[in-house]
Amino acid sequence: MPVLLVLQKQQQDVRIPCVERRTSHCAFPAPQFRFMLIAFNKPYGVLCQFTDRSTPPRRTLAGFGLPAGVYAAGRLDFDSEGLLLLTDEGPLANRISDPRHKLRKTYLVQVEGAQQASQLEALRTGVVLNDGPTRPARVRLLETPPTLWPRDPPVRFRKTVPDAWLEIGITEGRNRQVRRMTAAVGLPTLRLVRAAIGPWSLQGLAPGEWHETDARFS
Repeated sequence: MPVLLVLQKQQQDVRIPCVERRTSHCAFPAPQFRFMLIAFNKPYGVLCQFTDRSTPPRRTLAGFGLPAGVYAAGRLDFDSEGLLLLTDEGPLANRISDPRHKLRKTYLVQVEGAQQASQLEALRTGVVLNDGPTRPARVRLLETPPTLWPRDPPVRFRKTVPDAWLEIGITEGRNRQVRRMTAAVGLPTLRLVRAAIGPWSLQGLAPGEWHETDARFS
């Protein structure tokens, strides 16, 4: 009678038939479960999904040669750029995207207007949005603009209005949160690039490029 070797993968049993031997145990080596984590630099104007039913259809992740079976761990707005993580492992996607885990997401944000110290302090302590107050954020004024690829299409500037670059780190994931936060303090966002999610960063990826990365949390 065949013996079943029972292995645990997360919460689900995986049962593999094993040939019965004269000994009381099965010497069949346990298979190694492997899952993927992909770091992708999402260009401006790309949806964080693989299909789109709009007319005309918008650009999706399907056009970048990503491995089969992966899906986005969280979202990044259509008009935002930068780091998007994709995986084929449900619990890992949840660990990355669920705000209850408070994984910090870092953004490079170009804002319109002459920023004041009081505005930055308001972002740090939390601002009140229509869906409630935000958690405190890490906010830093960048003295020089970050080195980034040109955006396509280019950002539209008003020559008579100054702009500045901020580095903003949040541990929430509300819809268009960073844009709403900067608007709430009088600094509308012109360009938004996600630079890092927890221990993962863009690592020099050009727009549309991706690579497999270490799935371990540092």
